[in-house]
Amino acid sequence: MKARIVLFEPEIPQNTGNIARTCAATGLELVLIEPLGFRLEDRYLKRAGLDYWDKLQYRTAADMAGFLELQGGAPLYYASTKGGRLYTDVQYEDDCTIMFGPESRGLPVEFLEASPNSVLRIPTRADCRSLNLSNAVAIVIYELLRQHGFPGLSIQPPALGNAGPLGSAEPSAAPARE
Repeated sequence: MKARIVLFEPEIPQNTGNIARTCAATGLELVLIEPLGFRLEDRYLKRAGLDYWDKLQYRTAADMAGFLELQGGAPLYYASTKGGRLYTDVQYEDDCTIMFGPESRGLPVEFLEASPNSVLRIPTRADCRSLNLSNAVAIVIYELLRQHGFPGLSIQPPALGNAGPLGSAEPSAAPARE
């Protein structure tokens, strides 16, 4: 799968670290469009990504123009609270790109207006402004992967002793209480 996640001008290193870990664990590339609200050497960024940095394929782009050169002709979706389509209503291509905006302001309106049918939304309560960025990215990544059968991911959990994976057999009766 050649799908990628793009963070446009991310501001919070812990969110970016969490997203990097999710991308590493799922095999998706991560692109960071500068300027960043932190340095890539930031200890909070590294801590949030734990020991997954060597498994992550990522790159940076100096600005949106630099990203668009990198992007080529792959389908591009924008995740925004202003989106008219639910993220589950899209048939994601295996080479698509999904872009998320900075935590404090989201993606620029001109991006969204230029391609309104590509703007996706995760539903929330009307009185809640938005989800945490790293949570939103994870939700969309797993929908994309679900649609493609979770390529390259371990579907079966490891066995737990002699019992096998949890939930892999019919439930047994609860032990009797004395």
